[in-house]
Amino acid sequence: MRYHALACDFDGTLARDGLVPEATMAALERVSRSGRRLLLVTGRELDDLLAVFPHADLFDMIVAENGGVLYDPGRRSLHPLAEAPPPEFVERLRAAEVRPLGVGHVLVSTREPHDRTVLAAIRDLGLELQVVYNKGAVMVLPPAVNKASGLTAALRRLRVSAHNVVSVGDAENDHAMLRLSECGAAVANALDAVKEHCDLVLRRSHGEGVADLAAALVDSDLRGVAITRHDILLGTADGAAVTVPPYGTALAVAGPSGSGKSTATSALLERLGQAGYQYCVVDPEGDYTDFEDAAVLGDPTRAPTVDEALRLLEQPERDVVVNLLAVPLRDRPAFFAELLPRLAGMRGRTGHPHWTVVDEAHHLMPPELAEPPVRDLHDIGGLMMITVHPETLSRHVLALLGTVIAVGDDPSVTLRSFASALGRPEPRLPAGSGEADPEPSPITVWDTREDEARRLRLTPSEAQRTRHRRKYAAGTMSRDKSFYFTGPEGRMRLRARNLQTFLEIAEGIDDDTWMHHLRRHDYSRWLEDSVRDSELAGLVRAAEDAGELDARTSRERVSGLVNERYTLPAEPTRYDPDHDDDAPDPGSGAPR
Repeated sequence: MRYHALACDFDGTLARDGLVPEATMAALERVSRSGRRLLLVTGRELDDLLAVFPHADLFDMIVAENGGVLYDPGRRSLHPLAEAPPPEFVERLRAAEVRPLGVGHVLVSTREPHDRTVLAAIRDLGLELQVVYNKGAVMVLPPAVNKASGLTAALRRLRVSAHNVVSVGDAENDHAMLRLSECGAAVANALDAVKEHCDLVLRRSHGEGVADLAAALVDSDLRGVAITRHDILLGTADGAAVTVPPYGTALAVAGPSGSGKSTATSALLERLGQAGYQYCVVDPEGDYTDFEDAAVLGDPTRAPTVDEALRLLEQPERDVVVNLLAVPLRDRPAFFAELLPRLAGMRGRTGHPHWTVVDEAHHLMPPELAEPPVRDLHDIGGLMMITVHPETLSRHVLALLGTVIAVGDDPSVTLRSFASALGRPEPRLPAGSGEADPEPSPITVWDTREDEARRLRLTPSEAQRTRHRRKYAAGTMSRDKSFYFTGPEGRMRLRARNLQTFLEIAEGIDDDTWMHHLRRHDYSRWLEDSVRDSELAGLVRAAEDAGELDARTSRERVSGLVNERYTLPAEPTRYDPDHDDDAPDPGSGAPR
């Protein structure tokens, strides 16, 4: 379910001359019984509203005074959301015999042509107030107070995201609320300027139009209403923006190691966060712990729990990264199999998180998966999977897939793997694919319903993330990527699974073993090929080439370079010593 709340304007939308048809109220009762929240958002003062509208208790929250006041009908509690109007301003208007004149907890209201008197009083008194118009009504409020700010406060109390809200209105003061909501609707009697900026224009006016909207919301969740203004930017092709819908989208980011998967994923996550879509990243390797705006659960020494992730995600403005570094490799699929259905259950209840992002998806959703954690993509909203091995994804998950983002200069292998797994013909590649590309961040996007892929320029994230730093510092690298201390005669085979264990083993081995690998440039080659840190590899190679350094001094030099570049945990990483037995054996004890 995409929409979990309906927000209605009162005068001119829900009501005609202060009266709401019984059929409209019956339609709103259906919305409430469907589990959705109802909010009333009005420019009226609360006492005035309650005097003419006897059904206020049907609504979960009422925003009155054009965003200035929040009222909870269930608790009969009122909360001003801004400061009261300055007494000298009100006295100035009374002295000028401005009538009608309404003075609320935050709002001062009158009608045209008294707006000229209002503006003169604001100017003469040097006040910072705004004037808002509504079909001849004139409302005076503190800066930045409007229906959108009031609706935001109400949604925060209900723990509902604006991306799960449909709102409906008719006049100038509804613009901000309609823009804030995921879907903004206008009744047939709305101003043309309001209709032009709405996602949906209803065929009937006033309460009858609201009743039609309520019925469509309950019966189909507005699935027939196409909304593109929230689409997420991927990149540009021939100067035009290329986007993906923020809802009902399953996409995969795939390519060989070092091809730019993290760059593409970080860019998409940053844009989701900026747009206010809540995401939950399942992070097996600790690659996403540097996201400043996300709460990170788990670290190299402490496994996260599903319950604590769900507690944080209850707040729709909070993004979460679930770091599985401390979960043994063989236990991670089971953790994910518990997490995903509960995320789907939470989404069914609240509408968020809006996106679930699964790194190393081939490990967490392997072909052996007997039953899919979810069967319908609408259960989880948006799904992003990052993988190096698309051919090893579960067929249940592949069945959901709509978009493939292939990163790197030669996308043919990646797209061929997906096409084969999906049982579809390999898409045609645009001209020039596979050639050296001088432009930064090329990506190829394939809509799996189409016969041809598109070559794009990825629009990068604003902040560069420290790629894989946590994994290499304290995670568990695979056997073929680990470093092996063998010594000059190959009699030992000490495996360093990350930089931390590399330094711990280096400190304890004999000088001959240390110098054997140093002279062969094994350390710098491992840092270059497996850790993929060319800058650090260059610095270590300089230490390897410094023939005057003895074992003790060269150890200190290499350790200092690693510690300066990476922040290592104080305690050793927990891992399962028997895991990863199916990975390829490196053969001789040499680093790979």
